[in-house]
Formats: sequence, C-alpha cells, structure tokens
Amino acid sequence: MKLDLVIVNPGHRTLAYQGLGEDLAAIEPPVWAGLIATYVRKKGYSVALIDANAEDLSPEDVAVRIQSMKPLLVAIVVYGHNPSASTQVMPGASATCSAIKNVDPSTTILLLGGHVAALPERTLREEEADYVCGGEGPVTVVELIETLRDSAQPDLRQVRDLWYWDGDSVSQSAPAPLVESLDRDLSSIAWDLLPMRRYRAHNWHCFENIDLRQPYAAIYTTLGCPFHCSFCCIQAPFKRGEQMLRMRESLNSYRYWSPKSVLAQIDLLVTRYGVRNIKIADEMFVLNRKHVLAICQGLIDRRYDLNIWAYARVDTVREGMADIMLQAGIKWLAFGIEAASERVRDAVDKGYDQQDIFATVERVRKAGTSVVSNYIFGLPEDDLVSMKATLALAQELNTEYANFYCTMAYPGSALYAQALQQGWPLPDHWSGYSQHAADSFPLPTRHLTSVDVLRFRDAAFRTYFSNLRYQLMMRERFGDGTVAHIDRMTQQRLSRVVTRPEQASMRLPSASPEHSVIPLTVTRGAT
Repeated sequence: MKLDLVIVNPGHRTLAYQGLGEDLAAIEPPVWAGLIATYVRKKGYSVALIDANAEDLSPEDVAVRIQSMKPLLVAIVVYGHNPSASTQVMPGASATCSAIKNVDPSTTILLLGGHVAALPERTLREEEADYVCGGEGPVTVVELIETLRDSAQPDLRQVRDLWYWDGDSVSQSAPAPLVESLDRDLSSIAWDLLPMRRYRAHNWHCFENIDLRQPYAAIYTTLGCPFHCSFCCIQAPFKRGEQMLRMRESLNSYRYWSPKSVLAQIDLLVTRYGVRNIKIADEMFVLNRKHVLAICQGLIDRRYDLNIWAYARVDTVREGMADIMLQAGIKWLAFGIEAASERVRDAVDKGYDQQDIFATVERVRKAGTSVVSNYIFGLPEDDLVSMKATLALAQELNTEYANFYCTMAYPGSALYAQALQQGWPLPDHWSGYSQHAADSFPLPTRHLTSVDVLRFRDAAFRTYFSNLRYQLMMRERFGDGTVAHIDRMTQQRLSRVVTRPEQASMRLPSASPEHSVIPLTVTRGAT
C-alpha cells in the first residue's frame, strides 16, 4: 500500500546557531511532528518521519529519501522548540520544499507550523508548497489525506484550515477546531519513528554531569499559553481555533494532558529508551498547581533518577512547590525576567513587581533548584541605561545560567503587527530572526539601533559568563570540568554581518537625542 504521509522536520542547526550548533546547543526531538504522527496513526493512516535536523540531512538528502518512499502527502513541520524558534526554521523548510520539487515535481507538499500559521498566504505565495495550514495542524493533515485518497479531483473546501491555489487566486477554507482530547488523540509522541539516540540536552541542563547529555527527550504536558506577551508568537497556530472555541464555552485553547497520561509517557521514555534528561516544553509548566503537583507526586512515587527542566513565571511558583518539584527530579526552572525596568516590561505586557523576581529566585534556589533566567535587550522602550540595568540585574541574581536575547518582532506576535503598521525595519530573510545567525537583525528601539542592541547582547553574554563571582559559584556548585566547559562556550565568537546599511543608524520613531550610544566595556571578572 502507498504510504499516506511523510512528516519532515527540516534541518537548520548551522544556519541558526553557527558553531554553537556543533556541540553546545541541544538537538531536540521534534515534539509537534511526533504528536501529528500519533494523531494520523490513530485515524488509521500510515506515516513515516524524517528528522533532518537530528540526522544532519541536507534538503537534497531528504528529497532523495522521499522519492524512494513515494508518499501520498509530505508535511514539512515548521515548529521550533519554543515559539520564537519557529521562524528561524523557515530557511531549512524552504530549501527542503525546493529540493523535493526539483527531484519530483509531482510530490504533494503541505507546510504547517507556528510561522506558517502566522503568515499562511505569504507562505503559499513564496514557497514551493502545494498547500499551507493556517492552524494547529493535526485536523488539517488528516482531512487532507482523506481528501487526496478518496478523490481524483479533491474538494479542498472540505479540508479545514487549508490555504490553497484556486486557479490564480489564493483560497482558504473554514477554520479547524483545536484537538479536544489530548489524552485520546495525542496520547504520546511517536517516539518509535524518531532517531532517539541522536538527541542531546542543552549544555547547561547537564552542568551537574556535562558528559551525560544523552539520551534526551522533550514532552508537553499542556498546549498553548493563557498569557499574551506582545513579543511572543505562541498564539499563532491556535488563533482561528479560538474563534470557534468562543462559541463553545465548554472548551479552552489552553489544554492539559492528564497527569496519568504524562506519567505514562515518562515511563516509556525511561524504561524503553533509557532517558534521564527531560525537557518539559510547555510554554508555562508551573501554572496550575494541582496539575503540577499531581505529576510531581507520580514521579516521586516512581523514584526515577531524572534531570528535568521546565518553564515558570516569577508569579506562579508558590511556597513549597520548588521542594516538591525537586524531589520529582525537576532540577532546573527557567524564568522569563526579560528586563530590569518595570517601564520596559509593562510596555510589552509583562507586568510583575520587581521584588517578586528576587523573592521567587531566592525561594527556588533555597530549595536546591538551579535557575535559568531569560533576558531581552532591545524592547521598544529600552535605552542604554535600561539595558545596562538589565545586565546588572542578571549579575546581581547570578543564576546558574542566563539566556540573553535581542527583541525580535516574530511573525504572529503583536509586536510584528505593530512593526508592519508603523513601518519598523524587519529582517530581509527569515534567518535574520535567529538570535545566533550571522545576519541576525533585531528590532531597533526608540533610542538604539539594531546594531547597538546586537553588539550589547553579545558583549553582555561574555560579561556574564566570565564574571568572577559567577565562576566561583559554578566551581563550588558543579566543579572545575563545568567551569572549563563554560569558558570554552564563552570564547565562541559569533559572526555578525550588517546586511543593510540603515541598520547602523535606524531607530524606532520618537528617539530622543539625549539617549546617545556609549560603548560597553567588557572586563573579565568585572562585577
């Protein structure tokens, strides 16, 4: 029988991360691709999965493999490992589309994912794909398979959330519902279709034992996010489904797997694949106390020796929760602190009190949990003073790891819509949305240029990790081997290319002349 579906996770590591992708960055399992494979199987259709990222396959390699498989449909999945990583997958996805069509123009291709759902019409017009999914994905994929199998002249209007060519015009079908029962329809990732030995944890995730980053896996316990930070694009795949959900009050776009289902998936990873390092990929795991504690109690009862990390907010980790999570094996929590200035945070709908940051971080670390703190430079109201304050806050908190990002107006975010409306400069290529790409092009602020922001971010990264106070803490906590690894990471230099001359002078409207750029001096060991 002809294979119904091949799902492709496109490769992009070198382009997105440069040299960091070789051994410092994680190699993550494609969670969404694996979930869609499960959904398709449950509907009775055959599916294979190619993870070009994990297997280091070129677009041409993928095309040759697909030609030998001759599937009814190829679905290229443009979901990143966090919402902001979706757009940077597009160069790999685009090249894969072109390579497949070059080898066999008759191959039918569907593009889907976060970036695609944010810009469905543009994606259809620009890419060599036959169809584009404007929503979450699973329902659209199955309905398209059904339509292609059952008719020589398929009625594409019956495939919900599909964008397609109708002659010379672009048409779209009605929105698809979100998947209602996660336990029933998306019970597990299709691990058996993935190259499990190739996945590798983030380097910081394994600071406790830097040489044991494999095996590794990532799972969801929830889908979606109830928050609406203006710089985040997580809502893009769910937006059309939400329109339907508002008419059906019994459902909600923020959905849970039951603790029983989550624990069953972890059981499988531990017993069949020997996984110890696990990422809970939820945009916000520590949110529903009852849900979190039920999962943790199940893990405590199992007495697995796990090394788990998850996302939280500074206002969601209540008293006593960190102790229970640590007993369950959740050894790392990541917090989106973003900026030191409340004025800057409030401007992007990230409001909480400054004292909450210190109180939560202190509470979590007192329990013995390590902290990853995430910071963003170049938010619209940022100036040099506020960015220096953010770096100073990072050094004062002195958490076990810190991610420093530049502000990107990601497609699907409110910030992207605002940028288009007001004519703010955006990258010329999708690779420019990657934080670590050579042509990375962050958003300028009202007071600083894109070049200013990027230069500050790269210098801040080196300043933080070469700080003497930080290194002494890390040596005491994790030993000399981990500190040597951090030194090697800090010495990596990213190539940066100014792709547009105006990058060096363009700011957002209303820049004030008193906010001049002062060079940042980086001193090893500076506090």
